[in-house]
Amino acid sequence: MCQIQSKTSVGKSTIGRIKKEANLDKENNKGGHPSKLSPCNQQSIICQITTRKLDNAVQAADFINSILPNPVYTQTVRNVLKEGGICSIIKKKCPLLKRRHQEDCLKFAKYHENWTVENWKRVLWSDETKINRIGADGRSYTWKQRGASLCDHTTTPTVKHGGGNNLMVWGCMGWNGVGKLIEVQGAMDAQQYYDILDDGVVESFEKVEVPEEERIF
Repeated sequence: MCQIQSKTSVGKSTIGRIKKEANLDKENNKGGHPSKLSPCNQQSIICQITTRKLDNAVQAADFINSILPNPVYTQTVRNVLKEGGICSIIKKKCPLLKRRHQEDCLKFAKYHENWTVENWKRVLWSDETKINRIGADGRSYTWKQRGASLCDHTTTPTVKHGGGNNLMVWGCMGWNGVGKLIEVQGAMDAQQYYDILDDGVVESFEKVEVPEEERIF
């Protein structure tokens, strides 16, 4: 730069500006410690997650650290995933379906693919559910001051002996509303399920106003 200045009588700041403008393709150095993860390492981490071989950043960090001579933190792996357009989510709960169940669901969907609303109005759907009379199966949260003693507000009552804490019911629904609700006595077996259907299905179809010749259960 000094040689250019002596030959052209142009100020150093002007020379620096021209030099910067002439090197448009040169990548600016952002400073900081160079990343321990090469582009190849980063792509490998993203590939392990997107192909579902690994589930989370902790597993991805264990995977890449088994290759690297110098280990990296889990947060470094999280940053790589975020920069790669991958975000962290909470896994949603869904029924456990085996391959046979999945095939049956697909077969059901294909068979009814062209059904109209009028077709679905003929159907009565049923299921069983448990109703808790006292408390709930999940966690219940509240607030209290530090050191405060337990009281009705900070506890959940439970019934450990004698039963009566919950009941199981069979119910159904159709296009025009709900059908009959029947309590399940003890553990459901084939005979009790048969008796429930014999007692509840016809009456429920009548309640939701589906003609006898059109009924589908």
